[in-house]
Amino acid sequence: MTLVNGIEADAVSVQDRGLSYGDGLFETLAVADGLPIAWEPHISRLRNGCQRLRIPCPAEALLRAEATRVCAGLTLGVLKIIVTRGANGRGYRIPEVVNPTRILTTYPWPAFPGSRAREGVLVTVCQTRLSANPRLAGIKHLNRLEQVLARSEWDSHHYAEGLMLDAADRVVEGTMSNLFLVMDGQLVTPDLADAGVAGIMRGLVLAEAPALDMSVRVASVSLEDLRRAEELFLCNSLFGVWPIKGLDGQAYRVGPLALRLRQRLLAQGCIAAQE
Repeated sequence: MTLVNGIEADAVSVQDRGLSYGDGLFETLAVADGLPIAWEPHISRLRNGCQRLRIPCPAEALLRAEATRVCAGLTLGVLKIIVTRGANGRGYRIPEVVNPTRILTTYPWPAFPGSRAREGVLVTVCQTRLSANPRLAGIKHLNRLEQVLARSEWDSHHYAEGLMLDAADRVVEGTMSNLFLVMDGQLVTPDLADAGVAGIMRGLVLAEAPALDMSVRVASVSLEDLRRAEELFLCNSLFGVWPIKGLDGQAYRVGPLALRLRQRLLAQGCIAAQE
């Protein structure tokens, strides 16, 4: 089911600014037994993104009611929430009166092989670079052309994910995930001050790591740091945590921290129990 402003539909206005300019935001949530997982942090990020883009955010109660409708009866699946600045005439200028468009729709659960979480994944470094823009960094805005181009660079049967760098060759994130590495016994994740998405699962990992006696550092990360790392793993809201077993020919152990974090987040209901 898809709801557009609360009405069952499968289209938006051709003048919607989300379509014309990518002027909006989105959230992607795992759904289990009809309930979206990690609802509060997703809605908090959506609210923050709306504030930064100056888009009136739909009331949480309204979004929750509509999410309940579209997710009803869904044993395992995906909920996508999109909020745009709404329909308006041509031109970049933000209209004086904004009537946001909200879209809630569900998708089948991705066919992730269970072996990825247990045995690790192969990843590659993408040639497509992320643009630096502190004003947009962290939020999940609709402008995803960089990720689309990066994702086109590899055969999905070989690599599970691609890592994206910025113009200064700093490692930022995956095309659909955040990255963590273990160096010198410390958990490190790239700084997202200039580019990238502050993922919900990334935030949960940062919050849970101290309980596993791991200190955490947010810092600039280079390709050389990845080569020296003792352990690498990826995370996002759908697949949870995937250890990296190989990066462009360099092998890594499937480290214990990724597996422990995954088990802890599964036990807390932060990751869908099925693959």
